[in-house]
Amino acid sequence: MIRLTPGGAESAEDRLAEEVPVALVYNDLAHAVMMATPADLEDFAYGFTLAEGIGRQSADLYDVDVRRGAQGIELRIELASACFAALKARRRQLAGRTGCGLCGVEQIDAVFRVVPPLPFSQTLPASLLDPMLLALGKHQALAQETGCTHAAAWFLPDGSFAQIREDVGRHVALDKLIGWRVRQPALPAGVAVISSRASYEMVHKAVSAGIEILVAVSAPTALAVREAEAAGLTLVGFARPGRANVYTHPDRIVY
Repeated sequence: MIRLTPGGAESAEDRLAEEVPVALVYNDLAHAVMMATPADLEDFAYGFTLAEGIGRQSADLYDVDVRRGAQGIELRIELASACFAALKARRRQLAGRTGCGLCGVEQIDAVFRVVPPLPFSQTLPASLLDPMLLALGKHQALAQETGCTHAAAWFLPDGSFAQIREDVGRHVALDKLIGWRVRQPALPAGVAVISSRASYEMVHKAVSAGIEILVAVSAPTALAVREAEAAGLTLVGFARPGRANVYTHPDRIVY
């Protein structure tokens, strides 16, 4: 690599994040291909399956076989028969391909999948937001090395850091975190903090996973705010040291 600086050009080494195609295959049925960082792939399989409504609980996934090939990776997922039948029925109803970019969705009506509203079972002291943001940055090891990945982190109710997942895709980072979370059944409720903006799909994934508080470093979209309001999610955006905007259900944030 040649690095250009005010002093001129110089040869330098650079660490780049990996990006590979990852196919999700359910009971031998190919469903979707995502571009992703090839790490924490079992978490991705669980998180994607549950966040997209393909499975209802972690027990619906019997096995995940990660198969690495020269051109990419296959996640071969053994899915419960009832969930697989519902997936096949959903795919038979798909009329044609669109360019919406949503995973495995080919009709506009399928974008707005109904999910049960969230309970109100937790609160978060506003004073914990700044320490959580600092911890998010501290634990983004891949982003610090490459500068091109997103992160989703899980924090316990007392604000302590629990886990982080990174990926070149912000949706995939959240899927990986959700997958890790559902595989820790003894873990208490907590807060998800993401390094990106909060789009509709990010909010929808959080609600599908039962997350009650989602904190985004950047802005939410208007549709994301409407979805969060309807689903009972506390959505915090523009979370920066010393400031944050609480867009929906502020009663969970204790001042």
